[in-house]
Amino acid sequence: MLIYGLNTCPVCQRARKALEVEGREIEFRDIRANPLSEDELAELITEFGDRLVDRTSNDYRALNDWLKNSEAEAQIAARPKVMARPVIRDQDALYLGWDDTVQKTLLAK
Repeated sequence: MLIYGLNTCPVCQRARKALEVEGREIEFRDIRANPLSEDELAELITEFGDRLVDRTSNDYRALNDWLKNSEAEAQIAARPKVMARPVIRDQDALYLGWDDTVQKTLLAK
C-alpha cells in the first residue's frame, strides 16, 4: 500500500499509523520531497478531478490569481501542499482522504 502525503500532515500520520496497526505494509511518499511525476498526477486527476486540490487550505489561498484559475495539475505542480491528502493506493484502487468511509474500507480488509 502506498500513501501519498506530507510527513508533517497529521491526517496522513493518523492514516499511516492506523494501517500499520492493522498489519498493513505501508510505503509513505512525501510529495514535497519526492513530487509526483506528470503521469502520476494525471492518473490522480483522472480519478479525483478537482477534489484533488484542497481549496480550504492556507496554501491554496496563498496562490496567485493566475494559479487559482489554472487547472489542478498546475496548482499541485507549483505548490504540492495544496493537494488534498492523503491519497492512498491499495493495489489498483485509489482513495482520497481519511474519512469514515475510507477507514471502514481499508481497515476491514
